[in-house]
Parts: sequence; structure tokens; C-alpha cells
Amino acid sequence: MANDGARRRWTCTKQDFFPEKAFQSWGNYSRALLLTPWRLADRVLARSTFEAELEIKARSGNEMKRTLSWWDLMWFGLGAVIGAGIFVLTGQEARQEAGPAVILSYVISGVSALLSVFCYTEFAVEIPVAGGSFAYLRVELGEFVAFIAAGNIILEYIIGGAAVARSWTSYFATLCNHEPNQFRIYAHSLADGYNELDPIAVAVVLIICIVVVKSTKVSSRLNYVASIVHIVVILFIIIAGLIKSNTRNYIPFAPYGPRGIFAAAAVLFFAYVGFDAVSTMAEETKNPARDIPIGLVGSMVITTAIYCVMALTLCLMQPYGQIDADAPFSRAFQAVGWNWAQYLVALGALKGMTSVLLVGAVGQARYLTHIARTHMLPPWFAKVDSKTGTPVIATVTMMIGTAIIAFFTSLGILSNLLSISTLFIFMLVSLAIIVRRYYVSGETSTVNRVKLIVFIALILGSAIATAVYWGVSKNGWIGYCISVPIWFLATLGLWVFVPMGRKPKLWGVPLVPWLPSLSIAINIFLLGSIDKDSFIRFSIWTGILLVYYFLFGLHASYETAKEMEGEQISYDLPRSYLHRTSSNPIDP
Repeated sequence: MANDGARRRWTCTKQDFFPEKAFQSWGNYSRALLLTPWRLADRVLARSTFEAELEIKARSGNEMKRTLSWWDLMWFGLGAVIGAGIFVLTGQEARQEAGPAVILSYVISGVSALLSVFCYTEFAVEIPVAGGSFAYLRVELGEFVAFIAAGNIILEYIIGGAAVARSWTSYFATLCNHEPNQFRIYAHSLADGYNELDPIAVAVVLIICIVVVKSTKVSSRLNYVASIVHIVVILFIIIAGLIKSNTRNYIPFAPYGPRGIFAAAAVLFFAYVGFDAVSTMAEETKNPARDIPIGLVGSMVITTAIYCVMALTLCLMQPYGQIDADAPFSRAFQAVGWNWAQYLVALGALKGMTSVLLVGAVGQARYLTHIARTHMLPPWFAKVDSKTGTPVIATVTMMIGTAIIAFFTSLGILSNLLSISTLFIFMLVSLAIIVRRYYVSGETSTVNRVKLIVFIALILGSAIATAVYWGVSKNGWIGYCISVPIWFLATLGLWVFVPMGRKPKLWGVPLVPWLPSLSIAINIFLLGSIDKDSFIRFSIWTGILLVYYFLFGLHASYETAKEMEGEQISYDLPRSYLHRTSSNPIDP
């Protein structure tokens, strides 16, 4: 019987993937494709509602278990964030981009992350579902924007997990007294950046997958243990590192200038990725209104402080030009003569990265589950196992993707691509908070809606102009004298001239619209500091998402929405189009 249950869990039919009428025959599908422009016009700005997001939870078949408190979320937050970013990228960015001023890079990216945390917290409290930013954007910015964000959320989690898994291998090698890259297999026939194969990373990902599939509460308890050990090792690094510090290593402080600081900040944003996974656990939280703000904001403040002190310590231990890019903290202790300490540091780093993989696996599966509930992706991925109360299929699918990417792709490529996806999503969530507060469908007047659109356009335009000017003008300053005042006046205009349409019921972002607007500006500015190749990869991935959406996702979500609204689905072309082309109508 147990085997039969497991077999049913993994078997699927066409109905599990594409149950909508459009996919039941080639005739229906071809007619649906002809209707793509009209269906897109219907769905592109279609906004979900809080009630609808709660209603679609039923499509998973079983409820997720409410077992998490603010204490769980706090540790999940610390476990999700403190990992590969601080233990690997600190050395890479200090050596190549910022020098000792990498501490300022952490402050900049930390402020940006904290502003995003405020926005995520309000949404997580008001809309406590597993969909995270996908659900929030679907409610406020519409289905099309939410889908593009959803694809980048999936990409963010897969490449984030892959980057951490590869970093796990590097520190495991140092723990075994080997060079960081020594456990990887070099494939001469593959392109640079994809030719260092990492079977250990694959094995780690698969073990994490098994743990997460079993139970969220078990994952939480394991995260406790790993995070406590991790914090102890971090305290050792800070105290012991400061004992072996040398202030002369801080000269010069910013060898690469302001551009190096901001370029490093854009990449180091990767170090803060993970807190959004905590917001996806709202559906499993006992008291979302109390637990989520404490867990999210508290863990981010602690994390930012830890990052800054650790970066300070590393650059005091070694000259920035001698910092190891793969295992900086372990090698730093070796360089100052404490060979035994490098093994303790490597062990702590492994514990931390294990926590990041654990929490990331929990969060990414819940994102995929909620996206599949809307039928933008096949609903088979939305199934929740009746025995474990976890989304087993979504978890396994995401972890397989993570393992494949981790096997081939270098950390440098992964970290840049991850940062661009994350900054893009965080910018959209901040924008969604402004829309949520100032626009209420059916209540906001046309005049106020127009003013809102104008001010938002000016905020976005001025932020983009500032980022572009930073990228193309190495020493100029006149452009900032134009773009920054426009951003300030647009935010001021929104604050003064547009009445707020909605106030949060339980917990809200303070100083709206100033904090969300500042979050938008900082995120876009950091995007301007990311390399061109990452934007090319980001564009290719977005193009793939658009192809899938127009061929499958649009039609599945359109017909699902119409069924929920009780409307009959028609395959007839609009009369206006038939009149213009003098064509005969297509029979349904």
C-alpha cells in the first residue's frame, strides 16, 4: 500500500499538466493561439485579489501545516542569508573590486535589502500565502508582471542554491587540507566558466532535498542546530581575527574608488538573498501578523551587522590583494599562522551554507507551488503531500534544477546573474507597495490614478537615468544634478498630491512613499553596476519566459481565471476583427 501511494504521488497524466480546454485538442489549441492578442489584453493588467489568492490554496489538495513561530522565522532568516555570500564573495569583491572598502559595499547592499524587507513584510502579513513576491505582484501589478517575476524568482533560487553548493565544495576541500578547486573535475572540452564539474555539490543538493521533503518542522530543527554552530564560529572569526588584525592592511581603504564600492555592492547583494524565502512560509506561520515582522526584520538587522563586522575583520587580517577568492576566511587564518583555525572556520562555513541550502529549498518549493496553483505552470507541481504536508513534487523539481546548474557553472557567473534577478524582483515588490497604498480599484478617482501613474513614471525614469549615467559617465556629475532632484520631487509630489487609498490592517511599511521609492532607486542604481554579460543572460532567460507564456501560460491562466469567474470560454474571434478581415467565424 505504501508503494502504491508513492507511485500515485509521482505518476501524472496530461490532465495533471494541462487540464484546460485549450490543450484538449490541436483544434482548440490552434484557435487559442489565434486569440493570443485578445487574451493577452485581458490578462496583462488583470489583478488578483486577496480572497482569490487564499482560495487557490485549495488547488494543492492538502493544507500546509501551521507549525512556525517568530523564533523559527528568525532562525530561518539567519540560516537563509548567512552563507556563501559572506564566506566566499567577501574575498572575491575585496580583492577585485572594493579593497577594504568592501565594508561600505555591505552597508549599501544591506540598506537596500532592509528596505526590501519592509516591503516584503507588509505583503506577507496582509497576504499570508506561500507564493511570496509572485502572489504580491499578481495582486498589485497584474498577472503579466507577476509571471515575468515568477520566472526570475525560480531562476534566482536555482542559481542561488547552485552557487552555495559550489561554495560548499570549496570549503569542504579546505577542511580536508586541499586547495578549494581540487575536488572539481576539469573538462577541457567545455567553455570557460562551465568546465569545472562539481559532483560533491550535486550530492549535497540531493541530501538537502531528502531532508526538506520529509517535514518543514524537521527542517526548522536542523536549521536551529546548524545556525547555532554557525553563529559560534562567526563569533570566533570576529574575536580571533581582530586579535590578529593589522590596521596597516586598511591602507589604501578604497583602492578602486566609488565605482568599485558600488560594483561590489551589486554583487554582494547576493549575500542578502534568502530572506524572501521566509516570506513564503507565511502559510505555515501560527500568527503571521506578529511573527513575520519580528522574524524578517530582526534577522535582517542582525545579518547586516554580522556582515559588516566580518568584512572589517577579514580586511584587517590580510592586505586586500592577498585575500583568497575561494575560501577567504580559512586562508586568512592560515596566512596569520593559525593553521588549526582554518579547519574550524571551514567547518562553520559548511554549517552556514548547509542552512542556506536548507531554507532555500523550503522557500523555492513554495514559490513553485503557488505559481502552479494559478496554472501559469502545470498544476501537477502544486500538489501537497497528504502525509508530510510538504510540496514534494515542487521541492524535487527545483532541487534537480539546482543540482544540474551546480554541476557545471562557476560561482562568478552565478553570483552576477543572481544579483540582477534579485534586484529586479525587489524593485518590483517596492513598486507594488506604492501601488497597493495609493490605488484601490473602484475607489481611486481617474484624476488621482493619472497622477499616480505620472509620479511613478518619473520615479522609475529618474532612477534608470541615474543608473545609466553612472554606467556611461566615468567622472561626470551634471546628470545627477538633474535625475536625483526629479526623483525627489516625484516622490514628494506623490506624498503631497495623491491621497492614500489604503492603509495596512495589521503591519505596514513606515514612511510611505519615501522608503519604497528609495528602495526602487537603490535597486535600479545597483543594477547599473552589474556587467554586460549578466544582462545578456538575463535577457535570454526573459525571452524564454515570454515564449512559454504566450504558448502555454497565458492560455492556461486565462481559462482558469474565467472558470473561477463563472464565465463561458469562447474560441470565436472578436466580431470587430472578423468584420475587418471579412472572414467567417471559427466554430468553437
